[in-house]
Amino acid sequence: MLRLFHSKNGLRYYLLRGFALSVLLVGAAFAASAWQVYRAGHRALPPDYHADAAVVLGAAAWDKRPSPVFRERINHAITLYQGRHVDKIIFTGGTPKKGYMTEAEVGRRYALKQGVPAKNILFENTSRNTYENLRNIRPVLRANNIGSVVIVSDPYHLARAQAMAEDLGIRAQVSATPTTLFNKEKERQRFWLQESYALFLYRCENWGHAVWKWLTRV
Repeated sequence: MLRLFHSKNGLRYYLLRGFALSVLLVGAAFAASAWQVYRAGHRALPPDYHADAAVVLGAAAWDKRPSPVFRERINHAITLYQGRHVDKIIFTGGTPKKGYMTEAEVGRRYALKQGVPAKNILFENTSRNTYENLRNIRPVLRANNIGSVVIVSDPYHLARAQAMAEDLGIRAQVSATPTTLFNKEKERQRFWLQESYALFLYRCENWGHAVWKWLTRV
């Protein structure tokens, strides 16, 4: 095998070199995604930072109650609101089962009980995943003249959310919940790897679309 790499004659040499280069590029791209996930999850907002609204990414709701993960996101958004980092809170998320309250409505209900005025709560209640959460709030942002947002979610979820927001033309900063269910080392590492892989796939899909557009244009 090593001799094949040293010999610079023949198709096999170039195929093996191309394969090795491809592996290195994929590894580097995944490592970059992993670093982005880690950095976004540990980056704090500047003390004097202010945005027009906090966007709470949807999570599971149990009938009319937010799940522990969703509750932490809501509480953090309320903290940002009370600290005057944002003027409004936007809730996102539909329902996985017809007849149940949507995630956004559960979040709004919870925030009202915590004293957030109804006039400062906005929501969209049709989305089913992170990309739809962000895509479906764009009409809400335009209708309410909201130019900047802070995306609130679990630490390792934020890099992918911010990448999607940028692709959708949303000016966004991120702020991680101070607590998470992924407190154990193994759980935290697994969540980090899962989100790194998800961000890597999202980037690859975007690159693929860009290359395809270029090829079809040429």
